[in-house]
Amino acid sequence: MSLTRTRRLRQALAGERALMAPGVVDAMYARLVAEAGFEAMYMTGAGTSATRLGYPDVGLLTMTEMVDNATRIADASDLPLIADADNGFGGPLNVRRAIQLYERGGVAAVHLEDQVLPKRCGHLSGKQLISAEDMVAKVKAAVDARVDPDFVVIARTDALALHGRNAAFDRAEMYREAGADVIFIESPLPDDLPHIAPRFPGIPLLYNMATSGKTPFLTRSEIEALGFKLIIYPNWLLLSACEAARKTLEVLKREETIASVAPHVMSFKQFFDTARMAEVQELEARYGTPENSRTDY
Repeated sequence: MSLTRTRRLRQALAGERALMAPGVVDAMYARLVAEAGFEAMYMTGAGTSATRLGYPDVGLLTMTEMVDNATRIADASDLPLIADADNGFGGPLNVRRAIQLYERGGVAAVHLEDQVLPKRCGHLSGKQLISAEDMVAKVKAAVDARVDPDFVVIARTDALALHGRNAAFDRAEMYREAGADVIFIESPLPDDLPHIAPRFPGIPLLYNMATSGKTPFLTRSEIEALGFKLIIYPNWLLLSACEAARKTLEVLKREETIASVAPHVMSFKQFFDTARMAEVQELEARYGTPENSRTDY
């Protein structure tokens, strides 16, 4: 009997190596991460907002929009999915519903943050926090709401940038005592990093390799040495794709032909292979007729 995605995530977090989870924004990126051989993936809230709305991560997406995106991503790959759940989209009862919906959608873990509504990306300025006690209530609600005991609840605090290390650590300790499975201290600077793991022995820690550059771009081994067990890379794939798309558009505008770009992009066949055309064709052959089951693509 194969292990569930939640159980595999739990086992990975208990392993010796830090778990790397590239950020994805849709089902196709999930396929690419699986093809590349990673063991987990992360649904980025900022990337979801950018791709679905064309707006930054400032709390504009609703719970159902975020859950819908997470469900589509989880359905596209058997990899454990860690998903951004913002601040739980309201109070403890909203958090309960969010956890239930994410879990039903096939997500293996979510992280909740202690920001007010509307929230902001953790690496933007202008953040505001709810009280630590209110966040404790949300963490407890999240833990109570899960059906699968292996579903992972990650508690994030944004207090470091606003109130300093001691305040962030105090909050994180309260969230651990409330039942969080993983602690996520957002936006640590290089001077903060050596102090985090010694303060929180016995619980997995999350390292956010965001693109802002506030937290340093360390190697997996360097992050492991600092005591972190989970590394998320939120928007690197999306930013890579956007830059490639911009260059393609520049060439098309300038040359008025796509000919010089064609040798440098994924081939037609590679694209449909990643989209699992072979699986579709097998099903067509099983249920369809010979004329709609051709393999010459």
